[in-house]
Amino acid sequence: VQLQASGGGLVQAGGSLRLSCTASGVTFSIYGMGWFRRAPGKEREFVAAISWSSGSTYYADSVKGRFTISRDNAKNTVYLQMNSLKPEDTAVYYCAADKFTTPRTLSTRTSLGYWGQGTQVTVSS
Repeated sequence: VQLQASGGGLVQAGGSLRLSCTASGVTFSIYGMGWFRRAPGKEREFVAAISWSSGSTYYADSVKGRFTISRDNAKNTVYLQMNSLKPEDTAVYYCAADKFTTPRTLSTRTSLGYWGQGTQVTVSS
């Protein structure tokens, strides 16, 4: 099983980025998917999650209204569209997968099925 995250980079405050995470070796359509991030010197924190059917999503308050999570089961890929980026969004972003887990539950679990390798997002002021 492999989760490959991509799309990170350097962007100015107010800008946008779209992260992608492509899964291989799993039946993607039965996995709840989430994005987490870890900023320098801080604990990992939940960002957003989506159910296996795309029927529901859940966001951290800090990104609500700015970030949008979506998925394309035909492409085994989950996306995180990040708009109105702020310097405090700077972090390594990780995708995660957990079988049949709802978005809200995924947001609180410390142990998830699979993790991607992370992609760096840097927002300059």
